[in-house]
Amino acid sequence: MPIGRVKWFSLEKGFGFISNEEGEDVYLAASSLPNGVPSVKPGTKLEFSVAEGRKGPQAMSVHIIDEPASVVANTRIGADDLATIIEDTIKLLDKVGNGLRHGRYPNPGEAERLAKVLNGIAGQVANL
Repeated sequence: MPIGRVKWFSLEKGFGFISNEEGEDVYLAASSLPNGVPSVKPGTKLEFSVAEGRKGPQAMSVHIIDEPASVVANTRIGADDLATIIEDTIKLLDKVGNGLRHGRYPNPGEAERLAKVLNGIAGQVANL
């Protein structure tokens, strides 16, 4: 099976291109990605089969071999800063909890912001 690297991929457009070992561009449809993988980053190394499509070679049965390191995922907040963020989040959660005790759910915008904060903290804690 051929091997190549993702040149670019657009989640919004639902496709991108792979540069194979010969330097040829191969069309990559979102539907060809492995189950549960909505998108791939440029530089991701893939193994795939090729079928001739309407506009040239098209990747099929894609398998991810290696993903490029994420600079964002590998950055860590200092322990003191993370402790402060967690303390502030506890205050925020207390406020939400008190509202829920009185039958008030957070509005969708507040709920989304809270979810992002909790997800960010979880990511930082998982990197420890």
